[in-house]
Amino acid sequence: KVPHLSYVGDATIGVGTNIGAATIFVNYDGVEKHPTIVGDHVRIGSDTMLVAPVNIGDGAYTAAGSVITEDVPPGAIGVGRSKQRNVLGWVMRKRAGSKSAQAAEAKESKG
Repeated sequence: KVPHLSYVGDATIGVGTNIGAATIFVNYDGVEKHPTIVGDHVRIGSDTMLVAPVNIGDGAYTAAGSVITEDVPPGAIGVGRSKQRNVLGWVMRKRAGSKSAQAAEAKESKG
């Protein structure tokens, strides 16, 4: 059993490995299933997608929220995510009049 609402498909997981919450082993490409191999004492960060075929080496980590599409060597950390960008004023422009816009406007007017 893998806890934390994760999906593990066609994978080999080594001893002492921790699979973070909401991790998904993405193993089907629409035609075939592919394996993922996770080594010993690995730490998979929460909300990681491991896109097979991929190997995570012994003692490696993945950063939370990553989409891992390449092998992660032993002892390395795999980080596969974009930098966050905040688009200021988006709600007021695109969702004017909504409860979200009203809440944002009220907060802005209070300073």
